[in-house]
Amino acid sequence: MDRKIPLEGCFNFRDLGGYPTRDGRTVRWRRMFRADGLQALTEADVAHLQDDLQLQDIIDLRSTAELTGDGRGRLAETDIGFHHVPFFDGSPDERNTMPADLTLGQLYLGLIESAQEPIARAIQVLAETPVDRSAVYHCAAGKDRTGVLSALLLALLDVDENLIIADYALSQENMDKVIDRLNSLRGYEDVWHELPPDTLHAKPETMRDLLEAIHDRWGSVSGYAREAGVSDAAIALLRERSLE
Repeated sequence: MDRKIPLEGCFNFRDLGGYPTRDGRTVRWRRMFRADGLQALTEADVAHLQDDLQLQDIIDLRSTAELTGDGRGRLAETDIGFHHVPFFDGSPDERNTMPADLTLGQLYLGLIESAQEPIARAIQVLAETPVDRSAVYHCAAGKDRTGVLSALLLALLDVDENLIIADYALSQENMDKVIDRLNSLRGYEDVWHELPPDTLHAKPETMRDLLEAIHDRWGSVSGYAREAGVSDAAIALLRERSLE
């Protein structure tokens, strides 16, 4: 199957399926999707998500300010389940307190430290999505918050770290279109000046640094997830419904 789902109003909508696990299984296709902002989806896009991809749940990782400012678009008119799970919900001014030499990998580490509760909630929703239905989680660019959650999910499913890193780096193919669109939206004009320079990229070493930091601090992604509040039952259900 194609990993990238072609849509008119979304540039980084990808299937998380197809990756082999260390124990010989495979992540199920057409069950979990990762994406950038969904507010510009066309009527045809929405019909494709509903009718062809059997979308049941949307997990919106954007902040309340982003959700309020950019909205949900046509998806708000559907009966698809909506879960607002912001990984960061503070004032944009808080970005100015970050050290000037902060790397993107360090920013990701800080994110998973501070966003343990919403991360656990997002994983629980994905675990509970039925096998014959699908869910999508997204932020604005589909690379950072979405990329971190994707890495955690694939690690919990026992996918090799090299494949997790490669999945993260796939966002680079779509970054120019995503950035152009974000620059046209209110509230994103100055964001690139306030974040680490490598925010404009999806470099493999960024995700490698995060995974190494997780292993150093928690022993494994499973160890991190349990500290974040993800139950063993939720991890087992996620694996049961996401692997074949």
